Amino acid sequence: MRMIYQIPNDDLRLADATARAAEAAGFDGVVALENAHGPIPALSVAAMATERVQIGTAVMIAFPRSPTVTAHAAWDLNKASKGRFYLGLGSQVKGHNERRYGIAWTPPAPRMRDYIGAVRAVWRAWEFEEPLDYHSDHYTLTLTTPNFAPRPLGLPPIPIAMSAVGPAMLRVAGEVANGVRLHPFNTQRHIAEVCVPEIEAGLRRAKRGGGLGSARDRSQIEVVAGGFLATGVDEAAVARMSDYIRFRIAFYCSTRAYWSVLRLHGLEELGLKLRPFPAQGRWDEMAAQIPDEVLELFAIVGSHDVVADKIAERYDGLADALSLFIPTDTEPGPLAEVIQDVKRIATPFQNHASAWPAVA
Repeated sequence: MRMIYQIPNDDLRLADATARAAEAAGFDGVVALENAHGPIPALSVAAMATERVQIGTAVMIAFPRSPTVTAHAAWDLNKASKGRFYLGLGSQVKGHNERRYGIAWTPPAPRMRDYIGAVRAVWRAWEFEEPLDYHSDHYTLTLTTPNFAPRPLGLPPIPIAMSAVGPAMLRVAGEVANGVRLHPFNTQRHIAEVCVPEIEAGLRRAKRGGGLGSARDRSQIEVVAGGFLATGVDEAAVARMSDYIRFRIAFYCSTRAYWSVLRLHGLEELGLKLRPFPAQGRWDEMAAQIPDEVLELFAIVGSHDVVADKIAERYDGLADALSLFIPTDTEPGPLAEVIQDVKRIATPFQNHASAWPAVA
């Protein structure tokens, strides 16, 4: 199992230092989020500061950017990192697309399928210096000129992962993506009974469709669990991190979009209880509403000497990588021994394709 560390995106000097520390600790990848700040600047310094780790967006919000704009950013980061970049895409929810980004909302699953196809078409036109001719319901791209096309890199194709919560997005990930990033607000049961079966349904749909997708199987798609992890060198450190994780769990419990997970466990009443708290400004009260049994349902809790076994118990056979959801002031160095234990966990995923696919 691969271990992925989140670097800060609000301070480029800190992103540089954290990426170096994560690589030294043995992490397999570093990612940057898009929230109050974007992921690209932080990953630019990480690409220059490291030599081994994969770097990626986790995630970049897709629809406010044209596929060509996204293709350019990814291309440049892949060049800077000498082929170590992967592109993580997310759709965001309707309210953010309309009221934060000012763009029209359409059903995200078919649009994301078209978006990924468009980005790959642009990359192929650049790498093989061939005409761009992409047509879909949402995007039509037919123009690329030498002045605006970067030179071929001679590198393998950039993997694309997409975040997915609902069944439709999980199926699209299985059908067309190289990886799927699961939401941190997840449980072992939800991953096993909902997420993985939907991803596998997407894989079957790709096979039925023939063409380039007919050779896809579970070994070629990486399932990344965005796990909550409350750990530390001793019980006091675990307790401090647990308080942070309790608040994050409470926040997601208060958000209706994530209640399908609560329903599976008979916990919808907890969501109803917490739903008014944010609007009422009761942020300081939210963490206290999460009892220990709910904390451990959503998070892996334990000191460094036991946490690897708990990770194996929760994700064995279900996920291929763990992207840590931990406080941003957590140092990567002390997790080095844990990382080595986690890396021994066997996973269904084998590797991303190293060769560009033939034209369908």
